[in-house]
Amino acid sequence: MMNLVVGSTGPVGLGREMCYRLVRDGMPVRALVRRTSNPALVKELARRGVELVLGDLKDRASLDAVCQGVTAVLTSATTTLHAQPGDTIASVDLNGYRNLIDAASQAGVRRFVYTSYSRNLNLPCPLTDAKRTIEALIMRSGFNYTILRPGYFMETWMGSGLGIDPIHHRARIYGTGNAKVSWIATGDVAKFGVAALYHPVGRNAILELGGPEALSTLEVIRLCEQLGGRPFTLDYVTEEELKAQLTTSSDPLQQSFAALKLGLVYGDEIDMRDTLRLFPIRLGSVRDYLGRLYGMHPTPEHVHPPT
Repeated sequence: MMNLVVGSTGPVGLGREMCYRLVRDGMPVRALVRRTSNPALVKELARRGVELVLGDLKDRASLDAVCQGVTAVLTSATTTLHAQPGDTIASVDLNGYRNLIDAASQAGVRRFVYTSYSRNLNLPCPLTDAKRTIEALIMRSGFNYTILRPGYFMETWMGSGLGIDPIHHRARIYGTGNAKVSWIATGDVAKFGVAALYHPVGRNAILELGGPEALSTLEVIRLCEQLGGRPFTLDYVTEEELKAQLTTSSDPLQQSFAALKLGLVYGDEIDMRDTLRLFPIRLGSVRDYLGRLYGMHPTPEHVHPPT
């Protein structure tokens, strides 16, 4: 059973975590990499025993070769945080995935695990439109599918300059900062993606994924101040400003980030009780993540912070 991971060198690290977990479980893994992929990450994948194949979601012919002999595809690729020349939401997140679905179907792939995002993030924007379009296409393409719908990644929104910056003790707060969010660790999303391959209840399923508790942005900042021992500098962005960005910007990526930031204004609580009964996975908390950032806890062996 050859497992193809698409998005193995992305900046969030989800694809890498999927590769590493599959290797640890003794499963054969093939990773799609591009000529522009980070060489250090590519080298580490190879060192771990991952088979590397060159290809690009924008190049349909390359995907035909990549999918040969593959029984399961797991995806995390997106253009949102690390676009290369020619990468756009339309070319990668929409048409690129159409290419992959066509190539996988033609190659006889049976299982497809697709990373989308939370149903609570439903404001119309290019990225949401692409995600929901690909979800629907996968569901009618004949695969045994699992659609992962994680909420906000801790690693992305607590350390990349998008929102909370624990290291530099500052934060950009969208709206009032009081809306509850079920922040989730990247490694936990990888756990669900890999577990869904083996577990019968993961077949033809949509999994809404969040962390173990819902915290507001202001609660996360207070936790940062407690653990880091320093007050934060706060910068507020109003709901009206974000709505204006969404409606007036001509850049699909900027429109999409405005919609995601509005999602933080409105909140993204995800009840995990039923999901955890089916998949008994220990979820990492915001405190766990921040503790590692502040050097209070060791980094688990399987977690590899984004590069």
